[in-house]
This record gives sequence, C-alpha cells and structure tokens, in this order.
Amino acid sequence: MKVKKLTLAALSLSLTLGVGIAAAQAEMVNGEVKKVDQAAGKITLKHGPIKSLEMEEPMTMVFRVQDPAMLKQVKAGDKVQFEAERAAAGITITKMQKGK
Repeated sequence: MKVKKLTLAALSLSLTLGVGIAAAQAEMVNGEVKKVDQAAGKITLKHGPIKSLEMEEPMTMVFRVQDPAMLKQVKAGDKVQFEAERAAAGITITKMQKGK
C-alpha cells in the first residue's frame, strides 16, 4: 500500500512540475521593434526581461526568427509580444504577434 501511495505522489509531483516548466517556456514578452532585416531573417527588439532564458534585465538585442514570414507583419516602432528560445543558431523568436 505504501509503495502505491509513494508512486502516486511521485507521479503527481512530476506532472505538476512538467506543467510548470511548459508554462515557463511559453512566456510572452513585451517588446518594441527597432529594426527589421528581412534579408537576414533577423529583428532587433527592445524588450523586457525574458525569465525563461534567464535574462533578468530589459535590453535591446537582435533575434533570429523561426519563420521569416513573421517579419512581414511588423515594422520599426510596432509594439509586439513574442516567445523566444535558445536554438543551435542562437536565441530565436518562435512566436510573435502585434501588441496593444
């Protein structure tokens, strides 16, 4: 009986932690477009902290984009919300939408 309870508790804890990790990876960050370089597939954003990437300070930086079509939807001065992750080619924007 104790083994079943321990197994159930461990499974419950692992599922809870898994959901928390997924939520941290899906963090939407507010930013402002400073420059769009469609030829290079890059965008320069001034943005707030990106906690999922352990970036605690606001900064301006250049990002690669997963889908170059994202760059056609924005221009310098636009407010955006985005998700980014570490990839082999560097930090890459995986999702982006115009902000409010």
